[in-house]
Amino acid sequence: MSVVQSLEEVGPCRRQLAIEVPKAAVDAETERVVQSFRKGVNIAGFRKGKAPLALVRKQFASDIRQEVLDRLMPRYWKQAEAEKQLQVLTAPRVEEVDFQLGDAMRFTASVEVRPEVTLGDIENFDFPVVATEPTDEEVESEVTAMRRRFGDWKEVDRAAAQGDLVKIHIRKGDAEEEDPLTLEVGEERVWEEISLAVSGLKAGQKSTFERAEPPSEEGAEPEKVQYAVRVEKVEERVLPDLTDEWVKEATELESVAELTERLRGAIAHRMADQARRTRQHALLQQLRERHPIALPEEVVMDEVESMLRHYAENLARQGVDIEKQEFDWPAMAERMRPQAEQSVHADLLLDAIADAKEIEAPAEKLEGALAQIAAARQTTALNVRRALDSEGRLEKLQRQIRRDEVVETLLGGSNVESSNGDEVASSKPQAKAKAAAKPKKKAAPKKKEATKKSTAKKTTAKAKAAPKKTAKATKTTQAKKASESDPAAE
Repeated sequence: MSVVQSLEEVGPCRRQLAIEVPKAAVDAETERVVQSFRKGVNIAGFRKGKAPLALVRKQFASDIRQEVLDRLMPRYWKQAEAEKQLQVLTAPRVEEVDFQLGDAMRFTASVEVRPEVTLGDIENFDFPVVATEPTDEEVESEVTAMRRRFGDWKEVDRAAAQGDLVKIHIRKGDAEEEDPLTLEVGEERVWEEISLAVSGLKAGQKSTFERAEPPSEEGAEPEKVQYAVRVEKVEERVLPDLTDEWVKEATELESVAELTERLRGAIAHRMADQARRTRQHALLQQLRERHPIALPEEVVMDEVESMLRHYAENLARQGVDIEKQEFDWPAMAERMRPQAEQSVHADLLLDAIADAKEIEAPAEKLEGALAQIAAARQTTALNVRRALDSEGRLEKLQRQIRRDEVVETLLGGSNVESSNGDEVASSKPQAKAKAAAKPKKKAAPKKKEATKKSTAKKTTAKAKAAPKKTAKATKTTQAKKASESDPAAE
């Protein structure tokens, strides 16, 4: 006997079902609920579990009705879903309920379903050619960057230039007090206006600059604020000589040649990762262009919310107090929507291709993912599996691994990077080579280490827009920095 009274299409990807639970099923479940209530409730004048059933029904009618609803609705929704063979993407949304104890139960619910996908060309793709071998200049730049990390700072009597460490005093507008600040000229986290203002200045010299800052009122034009800076000291970085002895002291390697080769391998590994990401981006873009489909609105909004949550978590990890920031979340969600739509579109197509090609998530890759999560949580893979399963997230992980497998197949069996950014097994040797070339922490000079900590602390605030409110300026600037790196804004 069918439990679905009607099935109606109420949107491109939404279906509305009218479902009826037979009176016999309602009566049987009601009896079980009443018996359960009788055992657990206390009624004056009766021992626990001995009150008359009629009295229990009367005294707890509302609670009994709700319990019967809670038990039967999910069960019969599942039956209706199977009966109509719906490929649901979201939890059902109950819209109408008609139910009184002693009668049949009727309810209406709607749900987002997987759109029908007619697959076209999924074999021929135009992949861009991306370099995967580093040039000698790129390797030399990497070696120099490593030497810079071990360089020391030495005070000089000359004008500040790119890469120098300068100690300055900065004053905003008409403020009477100056704030001290140490920064590296040209460093990406430092305001460009400050770097330009102090470039060419020697110790004791002054300059001014203007910076456009957010308006105090919504809808107003950005405000131009005047700043004054005074240079107190200029230091230049002195690089260590590139010798076998320095390599032995700074790393686990034995010679300059070995260091150069390891760094070349690390760069090649990064370039190969980038090439894989570029090919994957081209693949998904071409799939979307060849297969336009209607997107389930609720799934898109879930993706937007997930992106916003991830963005907020990143800000929190950077020390930004989300509650104190005045973010325009609706506007941010609107900016993220195109990216969310692309993601949902690609997932639906990859699922359709997986069905057509009968591709499944390899068990060994699922176990590997569980092992990685377990290592991060310092627990066992079995515990992780149980936790994800109870949270309803194990199936989601399996689906994502399956999609990754589809991408790998369409790319021609190349080892693409997994969706969560973890390296696949084939890239482990290069990763080990990169790790071997990492500097020994003990080799860093104490003076340099202290200076770097101070510099990092200062430059994170991008010179602090409000000298008298240091902590607040730091958090505000970090939030701005994170906003600038928001992928949805690109």
